[in-house]
Amino acid sequence: MSMWTRRHFFQGATMALAATRVVGANDRIRIGVIGIGGRGRDHVQSFLQIPTAQVTGLCDVNQAARERAQSILAKAGAPKAEEFTDMRKMFDSKEVDAVSIATPNHWHALATIWACRAGKDVYCEKPASHNIYEAYKMIEVARQTKRMVQIGSQSRSTPHKIRAIQELQNGIIGPLYMAKGLCFKRRRSIGKTPPEPVPPGLDWDLFLGPAPMRPYTKNRFAYNWHWFWDTGNGDIGNQGIHEMDLCRWALGDIGLPETAVSTGGKFVYDDDQETPNTQHASFSYGAKQITFEVRGLLTGPEGGQPVGTYPVGNLYFGSEGWMWLDERGYQVYKGEKNELVADVKAERGKNTTVLHMENFLNACRTRNYRDLTADIEIGATSVILVHMANVSYRVGRVLHWDDRARNFGADAEANKLISRDYRAPYVVS
Repeated sequence: MSMWTRRHFFQGATMALAATRVVGANDRIRIGVIGIGGRGRDHVQSFLQIPTAQVTGLCDVNQAARERAQSILAKAGAPKAEEFTDMRKMFDSKEVDAVSIATPNHWHALATIWACRAGKDVYCEKPASHNIYEAYKMIEVARQTKRMVQIGSQSRSTPHKIRAIQELQNGIIGPLYMAKGLCFKRRRSIGKTPPEPVPPGLDWDLFLGPAPMRPYTKNRFAYNWHWFWDTGNGDIGNQGIHEMDLCRWALGDIGLPETAVSTGGKFVYDDDQETPNTQHASFSYGAKQITFEVRGLLTGPEGGQPVGTYPVGNLYFGSEGWMWLDERGYQVYKGEKNELVADVKAERGKNTTVLHMENFLNACRTRNYRDLTADIEIGATSVILVHMANVSYRVGRVLHWDDRARNFGADAEANKLISRDYRAPYVVS
């Protein structure tokens, strides 16, 4: 068993089975939400819209975040949830059947693995992992413990996107040869913030978890953690993972590429940000290609992207035409004259996060991970493309992937970035 001993395998599987409550068809699934900043509060509000779910636990390293989440429950007339600072104590709770994880990226893998081994099913926000090693480990542990692990790529549960992908796979523009993802969200300077005392009510050690110990600064906390390599993956791993996943999905959930290359930089601003605000990535599959572009500065639309459309989306190119897909719908153009042959608007209805969570809860009942629309294997494969792009960007060259060895061949510098040095006791293993 690679990267996992037989003793740990049976120990983890036995603990998971022992901790599992059998959920009846009419029982509510009791949810513990971990990480209740902006996206975590969305999780709380979404579960409140699902009659078969009940939020019974709230976990965050920041007391103020827990208090804000409790107020959401109170306004909805829901019972007060038990509060936790340390997620490990939530995993011990007999009042929690499953967890949703909306922590910073560097916690996704470890939180998922701990939860699975404690017998909890997991809904984990995208991106699935912070590095390549973690992506494989998450699949491994989910299968060993027989836990349901859904990644929060809610596009896979979005009706008009499902229809668009079906149309592409049915040949509406002929065989596809390229899928492109765009992330043109405007990102302004984060400035520079000096080290300062940790605010009252915040457990900074737990916030950093697997990451190296750093002095507290405002920029390393709250939303801007996305732009530091210790905790985030840049916009290609923040917003971009959604569009990257849509690229792979359209190409038949294609696996990992033969080569990956990414260039770009952090331009214009002199601030604390480490990740690029401008980035281009290309992934070669021989006869097919995935490309991705991040433009965080002032920019115009991409060729084929309708002016005034959503700042993120996907372009698909086939032998007979092309498609533009975003949150508002999709358009199909065919032939030498780019004739518009389909213009489909997004349906109004349930919030797509709610739809995705309902799919997760259904799989928690059926106990079949194939019922998940974004099972961990799907989410992990998509995020590995993100990590390949970032590794290429950081080492400054084309990378050649060895799928059997799960590394970049003889490229020692790139291989070092497949994983990280974990800070004990927050070790992914």
